[in-house]
Amino acid sequence: MPNSVGLHPGEQYSPLTGLIYVFNLIVGTGCLTLPAAFGAAGWALSAGGILLLALVSYLTTTWVVESMACANAINHWRRMKQLKKRGQVADELVNRTLENAEADQRSTDTSEDQDDHEEESPLITEGVIERTVGEYYAIQEQIEMGQMAELFYPRVWDKAFYLVLCIYLYGDLAIYVAAVAKSLRDSICNFAPNCTLDLVDTDPCFKNSDLDRLDMYRICIVGFLCVMGPFVFFNLTKTKYMQIITTFTRWLAMGVMIVWAIILLAKDKGEGHPQPARVIKLPQLFGVCVYSFMCHHSLPALITPINEKKSILKLLAADFLLILLFYYLLAFTGIFTFAHLQDLYTLNFQFDRCPTGKLSFVYILQEFLLLFPVFTLSTNFPIIAITLRNNLKGLCLREGRRYSFFTTRCLFPILAILPPTLVGLCTSDVEILVGITGAYAGSFIQYVVPATLVYHARKMTLKHIGMGVRNPFSAPLQHTAWLALTCIWAALCQVFVTIYLVEEYRK
Repeated sequence: MPNSVGLHPGEQYSPLTGLIYVFNLIVGTGCLTLPAAFGAAGWALSAGGILLLALVSYLTTTWVVESMACANAINHWRRMKQLKKRGQVADELVNRTLENAEADQRSTDTSEDQDDHEEESPLITEGVIERTVGEYYAIQEQIEMGQMAELFYPRVWDKAFYLVLCIYLYGDLAIYVAAVAKSLRDSICNFAPNCTLDLVDTDPCFKNSDLDRLDMYRICIVGFLCVMGPFVFFNLTKTKYMQIITTFTRWLAMGVMIVWAIILLAKDKGEGHPQPARVIKLPQLFGVCVYSFMCHHSLPALITPINEKKSILKLLAADFLLILLFYYLLAFTGIFTFAHLQDLYTLNFQFDRCPTGKLSFVYILQEFLLLFPVFTLSTNFPIIAITLRNNLKGLCLREGRRYSFFTTRCLFPILAILPPTLVGLCTSDVEILVGITGAYAGSFIQYVVPATLVYHARKMTLKHIGMGVRNPFSAPLQHTAWLALTCIWAALCQVFVTIYLVEEYRK
């Protein structure tokens, strides 16, 4: 397995900051499609459906966290065995620490400085072993999903996982690049030849200008890459303050839409009359909402730097509950306010393109909502790109070999951001292509991978470490039947998503 990444104390952050990262990753532009899906499927059916999705997604999230702890434990066990084999540590110490691990177990997480991440076998003294024996499962090393697949899966499976994960992440990044650039272009370009017709790429961006909307779209892509691209060359901790600032803008944008809808309802201007349930629209609901709680692929990068992980599963549950309540509030206020819901909810608040000559407070709010995808996706872009970068390293680099600075620090960030940028420059209509690849690959990563990964992780840790050392990050549901049910659920979701995509293609 390629070397995992240790963290310096300065690269860590608080649990609250970590939960903000998770919140930002989950609550992307996907929430803007929820009101239309809720209105089509009915308020009662939609409420139950998204609650079920939240529960299953949280369950699989706990399995990923448990797998991360198991991977750290296996790495720790292997280092001890290496030191024992080389005679650097007495056999009695290794045996004693294994036998007394349960009694010596502590619940606090520690972090060790590792100045050389490329070292094949870090030097571990007897004191370090005695100090950390009760922390076999402490999540101290950032071990990416691909590295865990390589550690726990049979040999062929890990390569298949890397392929599926990279396809999904590349698709996500292509969508992000296109969505941000289109939102920026629509906000910058102020000329509409005919305000009653839809704009096309060949329309001028400004009056009496040769610069068309497609040119401005490509300029926005380059500008976005220049601003956000450098973050991909560093760790997620470098985006800490940007994450906090954009969290405020997300809450503000969602709050504006919620309060605006509530005001219209309070003034008895609500025009929506949704049905309780329309079973025929269930595929549309699942097709839109199935990834509303997707964060699994980036959990190692988000969870590992948290300096206190004692209650991480409870904190993640609180995060999921908060997001679920946000989704409910946004969707329910929308479906009872508007008779016709746009595919992107922000469009229900947009101004008429025909100029009125007035700069009002409402106009400013509408412009702010138009930039909502920019706020949400700008912070998600480095998270996804860093995850892709780390997994590309795991796929291409080999353990025990030394690589140049350019290869380890420059090449893989470029490989992560260049292909989706080129796709975005070639076309702004990538939703269908990426929707298909992302739908099936995303379901595999969100449901199948956590279930199978934790199954193999439990088997390996039981074989090598035994039951004497308890895993403090064990998921609440341990029975194998839950793993099988989750895989069946994933297959059912695939059926719904396929039906939804076919219906969308026929439109």
